[in-house]
Amino acid sequence: MAYTKNILITGGAGFIGSHLVRLMLNKYPDYRIINLDKLTYAGNLKNLTDVESAPNYAFVKADICDRNAINDVFEKYEITDVIHLAAESHVDRSIEGPMEFVMTNVVGTVNLLQAAKDFWKLNIVSSGGNVFHHVSTDEVYGSLGAEGLFEEVTPYDPRSPYSSSKASSDHFVRAFHHTYGLPIKISNCSNNYGSHQFPEKLIPLMINNIVHKKPLPIYGKGDNIRDWLWVVDHASAIDRIFHDGRLGEAYNVGGLNEWTNIDLVKYLCKIMDQKLGRAEGESAELITYVTDRAGHDMRYAIDATKLETELNWRPSLQFEEGLDKTVDWYLENAEWIDEVTSGAYRDYYENMYQDR
Repeated sequence: MAYTKNILITGGAGFIGSHLVRLMLNKYPDYRIINLDKLTYAGNLKNLTDVESAPNYAFVKADICDRNAINDVFEKYEITDVIHLAAESHVDRSIEGPMEFVMTNVVGTVNLLQAAKDFWKLNIVSSGGNVFHHVSTDEVYGSLGAEGLFEEVTPYDPRSPYSSSKASSDHFVRAFHHTYGLPIKISNCSNNYGSHQFPEKLIPLMINNIVHKKPLPIYGKGDNIRDWLWVVDHASAIDRIFHDGRLGEAYNVGGLNEWTNIDLVKYLCKIMDQKLGRAEGESAELITYVTDRAGHDMRYAIDATKLETELNWRPSLQFEEGLDKTVDWYLENAEWIDEVTSGAYRDYYENMYQDR
């Protein structure tokens, strides 16, 4: 079959990537989706068992830092478009060792940009043109006070090695557009939640610890604020931006759901008590306050007006409904979370989380 597009999705075995791969495979049977993933601790092909036999799907295990491997993929699959999600994303890990974040998030991104520039210059593009869609984070904007929202024109002010590496990659993507004319789009999203998320993140870690009656670690006083976006909605936003967004533009993707960490965890405890048949307030007794993270940003909040007005996109679920669906998935898939947290990772993540 001759496919209308051969789309390379990097990081497609990860949390957000697997949801995007699933959406694209099911929605666009005339596209071939090439999932490239290094399969680090956060990448898991079991996230895609329901679609791995799709005729328009291919998986490549490779590191985006390997320039030769990237070039080979572009040649073999005649890549027409890229949706780039592969990244190191854990702030605490970036504080402990920033170089891995520099290599993957900066050097890896530049490798992909260079491959796209070189390959698309020499080859006939698809009928719809080429697109390099770079998926980034709201953390590049820094930290908000009690008021205000991140807009696409908000100056970058990254505070951690992780957000600095993502800000750098954003700048390189824009530079390739302005310098070489590469057809790019950028999206910056708020906190994602949903099924298949590795439990270094706040919500799946708390769910797992509540189930096993283990401490629920809360940084500082728990008054840091995050905006939460259901991962399925994020995948739909990427789809909309990729197809209909303007070239050279950035779009903020937000969930319109601001919660303090402590209020979120208390609400999660209430849901879990109900679903597990426990006495009201039992799980909340597991809350334990721990030393705050170095340089912990106080508040993130997205203004997604541009995405709504230009592309008619809004989140489909309110946070409470999405969280209920998320809790049900983790309770019904206990073997998945047990498997991904086995061994050395279990001790590491029981006392540490990433509130992204």
